[in-house]
Amino acid sequence: MTNSDANQQILGHPALRRRCLAFLGAALIVAACGMSQPTLGQGTAAAPTRLTLAASHFDALPGWSDDTVAAAVPAFLKSCARFAKQPLTAPIDSNARGADFGRVGDWQPLCNQARYLPPNDDLAARRFFEANFTPALVGNGGDSNGLFTGYYETELKASRQRQGAFQTPVYRRPPDLVPGHPYLERGAIEDGALAGRGLELIWLSSPDDLYVLQTQGSGRVHLTDGTVERLVYDTNNARKPVNIEQKLLDRGDIPAAQFSQKAVRAWMREHPMQAKALRRENPHFVFFREHTGAGPLGAQGAVLTPERSLAVDQKFVPLGVPLWLSAQDKYRPAVSLRRLVVAQDTGDGIEGPVRGDFYWGTGAEALSRGGDFYASGQYFVMLPKDIARRVLASR
Repeated sequence: MTNSDANQQILGHPALRRRCLAFLGAALIVAACGMSQPTLGQGTAAAPTRLTLAASHFDALPGWSDDTVAAAVPAFLKSCARFAKQPLTAPIDSNARGADFGRVGDWQPLCNQARYLPPNDDLAARRFFEANFTPALVGNGGDSNGLFTGYYETELKASRQRQGAFQTPVYRRPPDLVPGHPYLERGAIEDGALAGRGLELIWLSSPDDLYVLQTQGSGRVHLTDGTVERLVYDTNNARKPVNIEQKLLDRGDIPAAQFSQKAVRAWMREHPMQAKALRRENPHFVFFREHTGAGPLGAQGAVLTPERSLAVDQKFVPLGVPLWLSAQDKYRPAVSLRRLVVAQDTGDGIEGPVRGDFYWGTGAEALSRGGDFYASGQYFVMLPKDIARRVLASR
């Protein structure tokens, strides 16, 4: 994964742009992913990265009057709950460097108002946002066009013990791993460098299942004993990711016209030895932890809301803020997103001021709807009016 096409003018195939989900509980943020944005033979041109905000108004938001705005309120309240755990004087996101988005105390009154909105009342929700927020078009040096992709929580079959077809381990964080410091590469781990240390969380039935789990960053596993468990990203081995899907395309193993996540998985299962060698070309490896309760969790620590949570680059857009997203799938003209979302997650390839990864939900339906989502578009950040007057006046 890499910057948005607004930042690097990347031309890529939709199946190749998967971000390593950032279901992190901290930041897989980010860093859990192992894919870089493909170029399909096209060169890239580096461009300056600078957050810009342009004052706008609700009438300028494409589709604003048509969205079921109330569906985004529960997601916003989940972020409000995270704000409530911070001091009122704390910035809402100390990682965001592009602009002053205010402090927790600036947002707390709006969070309190949102709690009393009647459920499923779109008119009331729309009036709440119009009365309390000012939309600002987000740009990179003034360019508001960006890349928007999709991710989902995968569902897999697994066993608590190594048995039968279940021979592929999912590892928890090794105690000698120091975050940010290079650790064992994928090949060494697959060769058994961690075996016998009691680090196996569960066992999957194929290496390509692990590949999917690591690229999505989170999963619900259906165990042979009838229970269901959720695994979420914990950390990675700090090795630079290599996009093996791009390699598949470059080598012609899967024709470009047939490329999809489904096609990649089918190729891996039909060519197990070649797939093993290919996976080893990506030294990046992700470790997981068990998560009980609702999920999956985004980087903010809030439970993600299907079709209302967005992963962003936390260096520019703070987690917890509402955004109006307007994006059109480049390969499927009938698929577009024009809705209110909340920035609640991050991702390794989610880089730049105008870059987002849309959370579609859990399981097969989410995969079919958003697994290969690859869209161009723009988004508007919702700023509390007092903050907007201060921030936008200085620009």
